[in-house]
Parts: sequence; C-alpha cells; structure tokens
Amino acid sequence: MYYIIILVLLFITELFYFRVADKFNIIDKPNERSSHSRITLRGGGIIFYCGALVYFLSSHWEYPWFMLALTLITFISFVDDIRSTSQGLRLVFHFTAMALIFYQWGLFSLSWWWVIIALIICTGIINAYNFMDGINGITGGYSLVILGALTYINSEITTFVEPALINTVLCSVLVFCFFNFRKKAKCFAGDVGSVSIAFILLFLIGRLIIKTEDFSWIILLAVYGVDSVLTIIHRLILHENISLPHRKHMYQLMANELKMPHVRVSLVYMAVQAIVIVGYIMCLDYGYWYLFGTILLLSLFYICFMNKYFGLHQSS
Repeated sequence: MYYIIILVLLFITELFYFRVADKFNIIDKPNERSSHSRITLRGGGIIFYCGALVYFLSSHWEYPWFMLALTLITFISFVDDIRSTSQGLRLVFHFTAMALIFYQWGLFSLSWWWVIIALIICTGIINAYNFMDGINGITGGYSLVILGALTYINSEITTFVEPALINTVLCSVLVFCFFNFRKKAKCFAGDVGSVSIAFILLFLIGRLIIKTEDFSWIILLAVYGVDSVLTIIHRLILHENISLPHRKHMYQLMANELKMPHVRVSLVYMAVQAIVIVGYIMCLDYGYWYLFGTILLLSLFYICFMNKYFGLHQSS
C-alpha cells in the first residue's frame, strides 16, 4: 500500500510538471540529429529526482551527501534543458556533485589515485547515459532492468543500500515509462532525467562495488558501456569531434536507418542487458572472466552490425 501511494503521488507530480512545461514552453523540437519528428514536452525525467527526494524525506534524511549531490546535478541539468549553459558552469556543478558522492561512499579514505580513477569512470558513465537517451523508452526501460537487478541483488545476494531507496526510484521510473515508453511519447526525459537517473544508478552500483570489493558489478551497465565506448572510437576513426551531437549509436541506426519502432529497439537493449545480468549472477564465482567475455562478445556484435549497416547512415 505504501508504494501504491508513492506511485499515485509521483503520477500526480508528473502531470503537474506537464502543465508547467506546457505553460513555459519547455519542449523538444526535432532537428536533423533527432530520432523524433514531433514536438514533445522535455524534462519529464525530473520525476526521478522527485522519487529520490520522497525517499530522503521519509527516511530520516538517509544519505544526505548523496541527496545534496543529486540536487546540484539535477538543478544544473534542468537549467540546461531550459536554456543552454556554459560547459564550465556545468563542470563546476558536476565535479562538486562527484566530490559529495565520493564523500558519501567514503572514497576519500582511500589513496588519491582511486579518487582520480573513480572521477574518470563516473564522468564517463553519466555522459554515456545522457548520450544514449535518444528514442522512446530506452532510458526508462534500461533503468528498469538495472533497478530490478539491484533489487534482487540487495535482497538475495548482499545488502548494500536501504531497499526503500531502490523501490522508490523504481516507482518514479515506472511513472516515467507510462508516459515515455510508447509509440508517441508524452514527454522526453531531457538532460535532467538522463543525468539524474544515471547519477542515482551510479550511487547504487558504487555502493555495491565498495561493499563487495568487486568491480565486475559494472556488468550492470555493459550494454550501454560497449555501445558508448565503441561509438566514440568509431567517431575518432572518422576524425569527428566527439563533443558534437550525432546519430551514429547503434540504437540510432536501428531506429533511423533500419526504421525499427523505437519501443522495439528499447526492448532489444533491455533484453540483452537482462540476459547479461542473469548470466553474471549465475557465474558469480567467475565475475571478471564473465565481464571480459561479455564485453568481447558485445563488441564483436557491434562491429559486425556497423560493418553491415553503417553504409545506410553514410548514404542518408
């Protein structure tokens, strides 16, 4: 009953945001890089922050530094959705948020080089999650798979975080999917959504890795990771500026050049990541071998796919 009430409250909150976004013209207009063709409300992913906030307010202020970090990174992402902000200002907010989450993790008690490595990896994960948010359902659906896996891991394998945090965020993702995981999306996540949910998942997976002292749990992000890293390498080979928007991710080729429905493409990404996670849990004693094998297999598939279909993008 508690989570049903949370679902209803978050649903009402999302509807209220739609009215605000409509009034202040917070919309996403399609351009030559878009995988969409109609004007849609932007920033619906702010509901992810609302879910985390509900947990924080109802849990006697649990994980305060994480919540402060999430607030900072959500704020600057939402401002960027409304009007473009300078890269320098965004970096200040992002690095401050990173420092706060590292403090919440207790990372500053380790050697300084661990902090540098963590900063590079965490920045890469957040940016990858943001870049992958380009079609209906992919951000919400992929996040559902990871949160579902974290729920199981937290209850059946090792407890690394308060279960209510995962469950409440899960409710917010379900609400977002109701409006986004469809042929004609009512709203898009926006930077505020993709960045905030990436930050939340980063916090959860980070706690899991620190608790188990096993980095192979990064397998939870394997599909996004391989797509993002290999796309960057591909663009470097093409001598492109990797900081500029593009339409060369595998999911973009599937949706744009191969004309696959957005929801179907999102389901493919969800299914592959779910299969990877189930296999990993069944092979926990060989975590790193499984991780390397999965990355190799996904990479080979990516290369074969691009070799066969990238010509369609070049000729379009």
